[in-house]
Amino acid sequence: MKRRQLMRYAGAGLLATLGTSFASGFKPSQAQTANGTLSVKWLGHTCFLFSGGGLRVLVNPFRTVGCTAGYRPPQVESDLVLISSQLLDEGAATGLPGNPRILYESGVYQVGGIQIQGIGIPHDRMGGRRFGTNVAWKWTQSGVNILHLGGAAAPIEIEQKILMGRPDIAFVPVGGGVKAYNPQEAKQAIGVLSPKVIVPTHFLTQAADEETCTGEYAIAPVDEFLGLMDGMPVNRINSDTITIKPGDLPDNGSMIKVLSYKF
Repeated sequence: MKRRQLMRYAGAGLLATLGTSFASGFKPSQAQTANGTLSVKWLGHTCFLFSGGGLRVLVNPFRTVGCTAGYRPPQVESDLVLISSQLLDEGAATGLPGNPRILYESGVYQVGGIQIQGIGIPHDRMGGRRFGTNVAWKWTQSGVNILHLGGAAAPIEIEQKILMGRPDIAFVPVGGGVKAYNPQEAKQAIGVLSPKVIVPTHFLTQAADEETCTGEYAIAPVDEFLGLMDGMPVNRINSDTITIKPGDLPDNGSMIKVLSYKF
């Protein structure tokens, strides 16, 4: 990554100001408006583009290798890029169009008028000793409280739960392998967070390279996760994009939305 692109800050208590506006014309109050509309586009694996309030946030652009080999490279324009780890499937931010801001470490950041929080959680089941720390990202856009867990692989501790709160929409890895929740672990995390809407990520699709997405790196299809969710409502969407307004969120309980990648 280019040094000038990387906004690096250490420590969960640090507040960083990254400018008052974006080249796109973003104004500080726009992305937080409670009567806006949030557009969420799935670009494969754990990568999503969030658009709303004049702000475009890209999370976890990846390289097309292994379990992501059959996806298109997520080369899309954005104002801000959030990276959960610097592994190839969650941290390939080089060569992105434009000149987006890039965040990749835990901490509290002020971007324009928006607060974005990165919350560290181990990227493996060994306390991070193998794959390091994954950063879960939390922010509010178009009045919707978003939590993207990236490649979380460890149970959510009480301190992390306090920081994460109750999300309106949570992006949860469900396919397992050595560096992300398996279906049972994803269910446990959802029980802790009680999000209103759950979007599964990091699961097996036809994008997988059968030669390298195997063994300890193999991931399970989304249906293994759905089969564990005890009758929770599931909405299978025949699109890679959904739009969400705060007033559309469930008043009680949770529901699952499964997006479809357009191969």
